Amino acid sequence: MPQTTKLLVSPSQAGTRLDIFVAAAFPEASRSAVRRWIDSGAVTVDGKVRKAGHALRPQESISVTPPPPRPVELEPEAIPLNVVFEDHSLVVIDKPAGLVVHPGAGNRQGTLANALLHHLQKVSRSQSIRPGIVHRLDKGTSGLLVVAKNESVHQGLATQFKQRQVEKRYLALVLGRPEHGQGRIEVPLGRHPRQRTRMSTQSRSPRQALTEYRILRRFLEFTLVEVRLHTGRTHQIRVHFEHLGHPVAGDPTYTARRRFPLSPSTQKALKGLNRPFLHAAGLAFDHPVTSKRLRFESPLPRELAEFLSSLE
Repeated sequence: MPQTTKLLVSPSQAGTRLDIFVAAAFPEASRSAVRRWIDSGAVTVDGKVRKAGHALRPQESISVTPPPPRPVELEPEAIPLNVVFEDHSLVVIDKPAGLVVHPGAGNRQGTLANALLHHLQKVSRSQSIRPGIVHRLDKGTSGLLVVAKNESVHQGLATQFKQRQVEKRYLALVLGRPEHGQGRIEVPLGRHPRQRTRMSTQSRSPRQALTEYRILRRFLEFTLVEVRLHTGRTHQIRVHFEHLGHPVAGDPTYTARRRFPLSPSTQKALKGLNRPFLHAAGLAFDHPVTSKRLRFESPLPRELAEFLSSLE
């Protein structure tokens, strides 16, 4: 049964178009999908259906009941997977950078979902099984992902993520040298008010986001940090460190507007990195069936380890 989300318009959000407000609250949905929700009556303002261009007023109550997502016909593809752990209930994958997790516009094939479908059908010999991907990593981010093999396990894992019982540890190399050896970044995030592919701390409908970090090693022009996520917002680490003034090395989306006085040799090295220096190195959760606490570690991929060595 579709779940209804209720939102309240704050004074600072007054005058925002209804479609922009809803799109900011649901960053995983496209703008065209939000327009379909509004046109179909799945979005109401104080109990009434309004047009997408409706200008919101303070204290108006927005109810959003997204329809079930349109089914995407996945084609199994024999893409090699690095399987870290697998049993009858779930599988833990070490995803390489460059692999998109979910199919979408322009990415109908060659995704992790396609690879998982092939893997799971091969293991189960069933044509009906579908990968239950519980969380995501950006295309350029490598590291650990857990995938459910059935709906009950999927729900159990999703509950743990929602209740913040899952431990997620990342390694990131950031530009510059943060002042403090450790810290918390507690700045709400949401869809960028003008650029839909970006997230921002200046969103019209931000959501709580908490990132903790500690410095592992300082280099001349970079800093290696260990990051722990307490929320799972899109691009959270990348946006939070950009907000600090220390964006992730190799991330073109959140460093293009900032300039750093890097040496010519460092600039040359960054051009050869070809990906953000961000790796999901640790993952821990309770097995939904056995209740046993499972912990997994992933070493830095070779290209990131070699880049660190080049900074010595």
